[in-house]
Amino acid sequence: MPIVVNVDVMLAKRKMPSKELAEKLGITAANLSILKTGKAKGIRFDTLEGICKILDCQPGDVLEYVASTR
Repeated sequence: MPIVVNVDVMLAKRKMPSKELAEKLGITAANLSILKTGKAKGIRFDTLEGICKILDCQPGDVLEYVASTR
């Protein structure tokens, strides 16, 4: 998939465990894991907003477009 989710990168920069982010967002650790691994079909804007607010970042820090090599 050409959209890469960089939540792990931002968590590492903020030295925050995934479980803490999930708790602050009000989602399960399993749902956060699905998002982090890129298996999610989509993301709600309010979830993206929460991630950005909690991690003090911009949406472009969390989501990245990588062009296909085909």
